[in-house]
Amino acid sequence: MNGFKILIADDDAGMRSVMRHIIERVDGFTLVAEAEDGADALEKIESLKPHVVFLDVEMPKLSGVDCARHIQDMDPTTVIIFATAHDAYMSDAFEVYAFDYLVKPFKVERVTQTLERVRDRLTCRTCPPADVPKAIKADRKPIDGRLMLRHREGVSFIDLNDILLVQREDRATVLYTRHEDGRYVTGDSLAEMEERLPKDAFFRCHKSYIINLNHIKDITPYGRWTYVVRLHGTKHDALITHEKYDELEQLFR
Repeated sequence: MNGFKILIADDDAGMRSVMRHIIERVDGFTLVAEAEDGADALEKIESLKPHVVFLDVEMPKLSGVDCARHIQDMDPTTVIIFATAHDAYMSDAFEVYAFDYLVKPFKVERVTQTLERVRDRLTCRTCPPADVPKAIKADRKPIDGRLMLRHREGVSFIDLNDILLVQREDRATVLYTRHEDGRYVTGDSLAEMEERLPKDAFFRCHKSYIINLNHIKDITPYGRWTYVVRLHGTKHDALITHEKYDELEQLFR
C-alpha cells in the first residue's frame, strides 16, 4: 500500500463517492476505508490507524465531533478534516484541533489544496521551521529531581530532565524520555501527570500533550489553528494551539 492512509466518514453515499474521486486525484494518499456512521468510523479507525480522517459532523450513532474526541485519545497525531454542510460547528472543530473545516458544497480545488497541505505536513517532519508567528528564546535551566511512575511492569524512577514529552496514546498516558528505550505507559490521566510535574519546566500545550520546555527544538505551522512543536531527542511531535503559543512566548521572555 502506497501513500498516507485516509478514511472517509459520512452518512451520505454520494458525498463519499465525491470525496473518493477527489482523493484519487491527489498523489501520496490511499483510501483505506469508508464509514456511514460515527461508531463504524471509530471501529475502523482503531483497527486501520489512518493518517487522515474526513468527518461529517452530523452522523448517526456518533457525531463527527465526538468521533474526533475519541480519535484524539487514541492518536492525537491523526489529521482530522471536517467536511460538513453546517458552518455552525466550526468552534467545535477548533476545540478538537481539526486541520481544516470544509463547508459543503465545496470546490474540488479546495479539497485538493487541503490534501496537498496535509501531505506536505506529514512528509516534512524534518524540514526547517518557517512562518512561526513570533520567535522564542529557548534558554532555560535544567531541572533536578525524579518522578516515581507506577505502571504495569512495576515502578520506575525517571529523572525529570530526561522527560521530553507526555501524551495521550491508545487511550493511555505515555511518557517519552531521551533514552533509546525511554517509553513508559501509565494509567494516570494527563491531568494527574500535569499536577505531578513542576510547572516551571513542563507545559500543557494541548489537551493531549505536555512538553518539557528545556527540550523544545522548533515550532512550525500545522492546520488552521495549531502548530507543531518538535523536541530534541525524539521523533515524536506535540501540538500547540494559538492561545497556548502566546502563553509559551510569555514564559520565555
